[in-house]
Amino acid sequence: MNMFLQKFPSKRFCAGLLCSALAVTSYAQNPNQEEALPLPFEEVRIFAEALDNIRSSYVREIDDKTLLEYAIKGMLSGLDPHSAYLAGEEYDSLQENTQGQFGGLGIEIGEQDGYIKIISPIDDSPASRAGILPGDLIIELDGKPLREMPINDAINMMRGEIGTTIDIGIMREGVPEPLEFTLTRDVIAVASVRHRELEPGYEYLRISQFKVNTGTEVDEALAEIREATPDLKGLVLDLRNNPGGILQASVQVVDAFITEGKIVYTQGRDNEVQMEFFADAQDPSGGVPLVVLINSGTASAAEIVSGALQDHGRAVIMGTRSFGKGSVQSVMPIAENRAIKLTTSLYFTPDGRSIQAQGIKPDIEVEEALVTRATGRGGYTEADLEGHLRNGNDLDDIVREPTVTTERVVLNDYQLQEALTLLRGLNILDSARNRKSNLSTRITDARAQ
Repeated sequence: MNMFLQKFPSKRFCAGLLCSALAVTSYAQNPNQEEALPLPFEEVRIFAEALDNIRSSYVREIDDKTLLEYAIKGMLSGLDPHSAYLAGEEYDSLQENTQGQFGGLGIEIGEQDGYIKIISPIDDSPASRAGILPGDLIIELDGKPLREMPINDAINMMRGEIGTTIDIGIMREGVPEPLEFTLTRDVIAVASVRHRELEPGYEYLRISQFKVNTGTEVDEALAEIREATPDLKGLVLDLRNNPGGILQASVQVVDAFITEGKIVYTQGRDNEVQMEFFADAQDPSGGVPLVVLINSGTASAAEIVSGALQDHGRAVIMGTRSFGKGSVQSVMPIAENRAIKLTTSLYFTPDGRSIQAQGIKPDIEVEEALVTRATGRGGYTEADLEGHLRNGNDLDDIVREPTVTTERVVLNDYQLQEALTLLRGLNILDSARNRKSNLSTRITDARAQ
């Protein structure tokens, strides 16, 4: 696998692509740097006048450093939901998130109508265990309304000492009254990749988030799967509630399933943030039939994977439309322990589709649900009738399954069951085609003789 790192000339060097397809960029003075744009003096005068009025007339005294930091925060938050000002702790938190372990509640969040929106809870986190769902709106934290609160301030409130609790007020679509949750802060250790057998010949591979080593972990998981199941008939790749992560990791995951062609590319105003990524000839997946599960919590890097596999015709995408986070953020240090996270480009699927605010539309739409299947209901067949004719195939003694009451039910992940059913069907169809091809070959050989 390639490292997929892009070095930028002149003033920038991309040291890595982080959370939500995010680029870390450092700046240095360069004599060849483009001439700075002239300042809009009238707007600067208005800003200075507003600053002076706040300094002299606000109800309490605030130092200039704090006021200017507020101004930077406001300027960035007005651009889009993902641009932000990062002070020392926030910058450290960003690094922790991409390394896969940090303290908190375990949720990926965005902004909607002035409230904090849950994009996705992280697997096995306090939020997921409590029942927080993608699409929930956080309206209160410890009784404090969040309307119009900057997202970074809300993040600071949710972070805290391990073992401490926080009360969260949630509005959920279809539920008329707010829901109250009490969550205990914990170390969020993101298990990026895991896999298990669904049934003989069919495997399940789950990616919960894209962090530094996710691409390598997927290669290792595929090697383990193929060693344990040489006759692998199908694979389900689960990207539901995956909030994204490191761009290079998503590129490596796609490359594990395709052998050629473009994976993703980015476009922005600055040529130095425009990148293209391509697959190599290796195929750790061995071309196994693939179904990818997505939902409204599938965002950013996870959408890169599902969009690329869809464009290449490598997988059937199943579930519901994804979140639609198709922008790239660059982290630009502006002082010691301070940086800005700025949206600098959009990314596109191999066929040129922008995911931004559109998401990935599944090939087969399947809503999330629990399917309830009653088992053990009795029924009569021809074999139960007294004096029935025997079939002559020595199959008269049919073993009956034990009867159970209709109250006994089996609860299943409906989308996962549909994915498995599709893989079974594809395998049956492929086997039928092979039988037909073999039969045609034998008939041709017989005629030739």
